[in-house]
Amino acid sequence: MTDRFRIKFGPFASPRAGILVVFCDDGLRLGAATRAALGPAAALVARAAAADRFKGKLAATLDIAAPADLKADRLVVVGLGKPKDLKPSDALTLGGAAIGKVPAAAKEITMLAEYPAGAMDADAVADLALGARLRAYAFDRYKTKRKEDEERPDAVALTIGTADPAAARRAFATRAALADGVVLARDLVNEPPNVLFPDAFARRSTALRRLGVAVEVFDARKLRQLGMGALLAVGQGSVHESRAVVMRWNGGRKGDKPLAFLGKGVCFDTGGISIKPAQSMEDMKGDMAGAACVTGLMQALAARKAKVNAVGLIGLVENMPDGKAQRPGDIITTLSKQTVEVINTDAEGRLVLADLLHYTAQRFKPKLMIDLATLTGAIIVALGQEVAGMFANDDKLAEQLTKAGIATGERVWRMPLGPEYDKLIDSKFADMKNTGGRHGGAITAAQFLQRFVGKTPWAHLDIAGTAMGSPQSEINRSWASGFGVRLLDRFVEDFYER
Repeated sequence: MTDRFRIKFGPFASPRAGILVVFCDDGLRLGAATRAALGPAAALVARAAAADRFKGKLAATLDIAAPADLKADRLVVVGLGKPKDLKPSDALTLGGAAIGKVPAAAKEITMLAEYPAGAMDADAVADLALGARLRAYAFDRYKTKRKEDEERPDAVALTIGTADPAAARRAFATRAALADGVVLARDLVNEPPNVLFPDAFARRSTALRRLGVAVEVFDARKLRQLGMGALLAVGQGSVHESRAVVMRWNGGRKGDKPLAFLGKGVCFDTGGISIKPAQSMEDMKGDMAGAACVTGLMQALAARKAKVNAVGLIGLVENMPDGKAQRPGDIITTLSKQTVEVINTDAEGRLVLADLLHYTAQRFKPKLMIDLATLTGAIIVALGQEVAGMFANDDKLAEQLTKAGIATGERVWRMPLGPEYDKLIDSKFADMKNTGGRHGGAITAAQFLQRFVGKTPWAHLDIAGTAMGSPQSEINRSWASGFGVRLLDRFVEDFYER
């Protein structure tokens, strides 16, 4: 776990022990301070690069064990590529690539944050540290035996040498809060379902109170009093009663309407009576990744004291086949009083979100609502696992999310909505049915949600492909990516704080 990873900032210096990380461009050029810190060992880089065919490409690494003329045990050289092609977002990748080359057993790491043309600015240094921390994440709390190369020390000290340590510390303060939010989201998604059932998830969310977040937990009795019939219907077959959690951060001006973030929290999804195939069903412990993202986001906003009013709502259920479970053909009444014919009990996440969306719109009257859900396999067919699907009823909101996605690398792609798709979920027996068939499955799911939004600006992010089992990257080697926390934090910072 990354709580053992400690980051500090200091001046440029060669370490007395541990791992030393430096950066060079595609011409193997090093910065002046780096060359001074390396001393005679600087000549090793060119020799080792020739022997290893290292060209200094972006995020490529060169590993030199027991370097002569250095007290460090190992020298890691990370490529920057062509200096003219470097982007601000590359610092995050470089930090992750550097830590990825460090042996798991390392206790001390020193990183010299310098480009060949000069020192990195404070924001680049902070992003370097963020990338390092995210890459260092490992969910290993349930491993009692490890291979020798998996042994991890109780504490790892990362010292980043920079021209202005004080400025780097200030810049990293907000990134540290963001890292904590991503780590929380990853932890929640990675937890096994016998540990993280609805009530357990709700209890964990109450830990945000120590950061100043007001947390309300609605038990099944309260949900029935409110009339959340759709959410309750999903979980009625489980021995674990359903929960909903409301998290409020008031960092903006008093009276300002909040931004609302909502997450699907199906702690385990068997599909219910419409049971899923056994193959890979174990992955359905991650069907609460939307709720995990919202919880991680609220942690990040509160920890960095974001100047915004925000509310996070998560619906926590377990979808199980039981004598009490809902059946295909059932008609349920939602909080909005609209009725739904259940065609497929495995189209359950939209039922949870339907009640949350209506409740949020009515109680908080927010500036906007953004929901996140591992909602459909259809979005993976459409977009793969690199990009999340985005549906929105507001062009400005969609544009803002797109820009935040590009800036963070957590990209979204806008998908269509329209009345022709809406007709596919009309029911003969109720106001609507919960699935529109095989074709356009991600779209009809979004059309279903839109019926509970009203006139509030709204976006739905289908993160089924990006939140769990997603492709590995330089900043993530975990099954759970924590997708959405960095995206939405940047969205808030860029468009609603300044």
